[in-house]
Amino acid sequence: MIAIILATSIIAPTKSKQIVRKKYPNFKVIVLDDDFNTFEHVCNCLIQYIPNMSSDRAWELTNQVHFEGQALVWTGPLEQAELYHQQLRREGLTMAPLEKV
Repeated sequence: MIAIILATSIIAPTKSKQIVRKKYPNFKVIVLDDDFNTFEHVCNCLIQYIPNMSSDRAWELTNQVHFEGQALVWTGPLEQAELYHQQLRREGLTMAPLEKV
């Protein structure tokens, strides 16, 4: 009896040494125009809940909401965007769904 042995070589896959880092996406917090919130209420909510919001900038954004139908009031990481969105909505502001940038 003759035994034939076939030699096969197994090559293990090599691991990539490159690390691809992906940035987390940012999200937009957008306030929409409505017929029941006053300018003053919208402005005060923006000052209260959006970090570093000046009263001048809040008035600009409030006017934009009224005259253009919406205003982008904050952009950033999802967790913070969810918080600001929820706080503004709880105050009665009409909010667009969060959008990825």
